[in-house]
Amino acid sequence: MKIIDLTLTLTHHMSVYPGDPEVEIVEIHQLAKEGWNLRQLTLTTHLGTHLNVPYHMVADGKKLDDYSLDAFMGPAKIYHDGVEYDERTGLIFSTRNIDAEIAHILLDKKPKFVGLSSEFEFDLEIEKLLLQHGIVSFENLTNTDQLPALGTFEFYGVPLAIVGSDGSPVRAWARVEG
Repeated sequence: MKIIDLTLTLTHHMSVYPGDPEVEIVEIHQLAKEGWNLRQLTLTTHLGTHLNVPYHMVADGKKLDDYSLDAFMGPAKIYHDGVEYDERTGLIFSTRNIDAEIAHILLDKKPKFVGLSSEFEFDLEIEKLLLQHGIVSFENLTNTDQLPALGTFEFYGVPLAIVGSDGSPVRAWARVEG
């Protein structure tokens, strides 16, 4: 078994979506002075590798705490034309973005979740369309080129437990056989 980390590292003043507040990771206590190290984080719920739930773009959409943790993990496959999947399987977009044609395929046969490589950016209308239809999405997944192009692997995208949230940064990884 092999574990593949799919998570972007959070850093002070990392790139953010235009108009979003800057990321701040500041040391506020030091071991030599207070007897412990402590950092303060200032970040949004849609930073780095993160999860989107319907409430992000749908007024009456499901919020993060409306889901059980198992909604954010399970069997997954890399998307390619003709890939076979069911509603218990997630789809990871490693080598292509989700365009309007693919979005309509996803609406017709909903996957458990979708994940988008950090190489791509969601078109806002497509992201909203998927969320309106209850398709949870992960963004900014790294190392997707290390995932098996064919076959199934186990995906995990664990959010923080944030009450009433529209999304969350996640620690994402895949467990691959072999």
